[in-house]
Amino acid sequence: MNESLGNLCRKLIGARYFNKGYIAHAGGLTSSDDSARDIDGHGTHTLSTAGGNFVPGANVFGLGNGTARGGSPKARVASYKVCWPPVNGSGCFDADIMKAFDMAIHDGVDVLSVSLGGEPSDYFNDGLAIGALHAVKNGITVVCSAGNSGPMDGTVTNTAPWILTVGASTVDREFETFVELRNGKRLQGTSLSSPLSEKKFYPLITGKQAKAVNASEADALLCKPKSLDHEKAKGKVVVCLKGETARMDKGYQAALVGAAGMILCNDKAGGSEIIADPHVLPAAQISYTDGLAVFAYINSTDHALGYISCPTAKLGTKPAPFMAAFSSRGPNTVTSEILKPDITAPGVNIIAAFSEAISPTDFDFDKRKSPFITESGTSMSCPHVAGVVGLLKTLHPDWSPAAIRSAIMTTARTRANTMTPMVDGRDGLEATPFSYGAGHIRPNRAQGPGLVFDLSINDYLDFLCASGYNSTMIEPFSDGPYKCPESTSIVDFNNPSITIRQLRNSMSVIRKVKNVGLPGTYAAHVREPYGISVSVEPNILTFEKEGDEKSFKVTFEARWDGVTEDYEFGSLTWTDGRHYVRSPIVVAFGGDY
Repeated sequence: MNESLGNLCRKLIGARYFNKGYIAHAGGLTSSDDSARDIDGHGTHTLSTAGGNFVPGANVFGLGNGTARGGSPKARVASYKVCWPPVNGSGCFDADIMKAFDMAIHDGVDVLSVSLGGEPSDYFNDGLAIGALHAVKNGITVVCSAGNSGPMDGTVTNTAPWILTVGASTVDREFETFVELRNGKRLQGTSLSSPLSEKKFYPLITGKQAKAVNASEADALLCKPKSLDHEKAKGKVVVCLKGETARMDKGYQAALVGAAGMILCNDKAGGSEIIADPHVLPAAQISYTDGLAVFAYINSTDHALGYISCPTAKLGTKPAPFMAAFSSRGPNTVTSEILKPDITAPGVNIIAAFSEAISPTDFDFDKRKSPFITESGTSMSCPHVAGVVGLLKTLHPDWSPAAIRSAIMTTARTRANTMTPMVDGRDGLEATPFSYGAGHIRPNRAQGPGLVFDLSINDYLDFLCASGYNSTMIEPFSDGPYKCPESTSIVDFNNPSITIRQLRNSMSVIRKVKNVGLPGTYAAHVREPYGISVSVEPNILTFEKEGDEKSFKVTFEARWDGVTEDYEFGSLTWTDGRHYVRSPIVVAFGGDY
């Protein structure tokens, strides 16, 4: 282990780095890389989102100007660097991740914001899951990103129930620009790039039309490296299709061949989700539907012309939030009875601090520097939740990580600022718990949830027993040998959500809630999944004092009239008229999911 720990300042009080696992695999690092310093901006961005101080005048090239602050602005923060330049696609190794968890536990941190994750895997093969449970055992809440492999189902990572797993959704701010076509169409897009050199219509050409001699049409349409011809693209606005290569790299390829600008059109999977990027040339990203209009216009004329307007920041956009298409989705492929992600939070076009050691694009010829930049991903949504966890830990220092996770989940919202259900950025249809978990985080509600679903370390170990783990497989998670109970059930694991994998006739689950507020009486209200009857017993819970715990049984019965072998969604809400403790319900019929 290499480290540099001390009173660096009143905000950043420690910085450590761990790379022995990486070096054993990759063989070494350059002297400039071999340090705790952030060389790509990712750690700076995420850490400042979680715990950054108040900074007035924060902006990205003059856009979005305002006062920046992290979720826990008065927190002291420590950095644990575990990821390095990728080798064969891997730059973060379990040995380094687990060592970082050990050191964070030793240092006595309260919250761990972990914006990384690999492919979903069994927990005993997952160093992050093992390290996270040891952290939880020591009272540390572990918040992780859900992954950026959406919109495909079953892609969510960090699936262990002791981890607070975060998806990504939008905010009501956009960096608005417009693509204006000579035929009169005006299409809304987004960008952080500079404006075109002249306010006039420029020739439009698709990447396919600008194809280099030795390139394929498919590669040119995607504006891949060396796929565009200088003579064909020079002075024109090149239209590229999103996919396969990075968004800003497409702009870079257009700039290399002398293009005046670029229009980046979403593919079908990208839907209506558009990301504001600091491209190296004037550029705009537009939705899939608007992209079709651009391609149709170019194909309808021999003299297509267009213009990209200067970007501006716009607040109060609707609908917001909606789910990012890139955000990884459930169902949980490791333990299908545990809903993942748990929650969603802002993760699109997030302004936060950035390393001035590199340019916003990290391209050699890009000499721009900015202390703030926008980034998008579940890496950005994760520290939003970690910041809220820090506030809850300050307000309720005796709450367990499970209680904090429960408070955040059961107070989340599933409606946008239009008072209609949140939609999915991939297709504009209503989003589901497989994308947002319990919903979009509401920090103010989370500070006083009324009731929580609490868990002990033995509950987590019993969960592993119910998952079929033997004593050898459980040993990395426990302090020593652990004897499994004679009877355990995953469906009765006291999760704030309820997921039934195979409902054929009827099934019951047990849950237990703890009162963390004033004495009161709570009534159950159920929004039944389609084709399923749900009953709660008892349906009234009375709590005489703070700390009281009450159990209840939820019974599901399939009606079988018109249902399909698919997932259906509902919710169970306990309310005393002031608090609304909502648990998402997910039920799959019949077959093995």
